[in-house]
Amino acid sequence: MEKEKLEHFRILLQGKLDELLSGAERAVNGMSEAKDDNFPDPTDRASHETDRNFLLRVKDRERRLITKVNEAIQRIDDGSYGVCDICGEPISEKRLEARPVTTCCIECKKEEEEQEKGRGTT
Repeated sequence: MEKEKLEHFRILLQGKLDELLSGAERAVNGMSEAKDDNFPDPTDRASHETDRNFLLRVKDRERRLITKVNEAIQRIDDGSYGVCDICGEPISEKRLEARPVTTCCIECKKEEEEQEKGRGTT
């Protein structure tokens, strides 16, 4: 891949990483600053716990995405970015724009998903 394109994806990935880390920091600060209010109404307490659990699930997904972004930046550094892990062919720039952390081309991903669907592990 051309040096200019790699730099474009590095900037895109770094921007996403910065955004995710900033959001994680805000969430941690918000949770540590939030008072554990004593909710007299059990429904209010349940609603608060549900909201908190939802936030934790979202942050866990974002944590996994941070790992993928870091791995993609490492692939840019080592020269393997934009190459399918399965077939070794270049991943289209259109796919990389849509999902810059991807490790496989669209054809291999479709095949992988069909195999998962056949096993019932979607």
